[in-house]
Amino acid sequence: VQLQASGGGLVQPGESLTLSCVASGFTLDDNAIGWFRQVPGQEREGISCISGSDSGVYYADSVKGRFTISRDNAKNMVYLQMNSLKPEDTAVYYCAARGGSYSQFATMYVYWGQGTLVTVSS
Repeated sequence: VQLQASGGGLVQPGESLTLSCVASGFTLDDNAIGWFRQVPGQEREGISCISGSDSGVYYADSVKGRFTISRDNAKNMVYLQMNSLKPEDTAVYYCAARGGSYSQFATMYVYWGQGTLVTVSS
């Protein structure tokens, strides 16, 4: 069972990035996926989640209106489209999976991918 996040990079403020999370060893269809980010010295923040069954979604206030989560079950992938990026979006981004409905709390997730670094700087 493995998750792998990718797509991070260095962008300027106002630009966009799309993060991808691919699962191997299990199918995402019945799993909720969460995107989290972490800055050194701070707790891991849940920024967006999507349920497996009904595709209900959650966005933290800090990203609402700028980020969009989506899933492609056929490809076993979940995406995070990030628009209008700000310097405060700079962090290591992680994807995580859990059975059942989504949660914005990192402790509720069982499977984690390695992080991908997003740096927003001019």
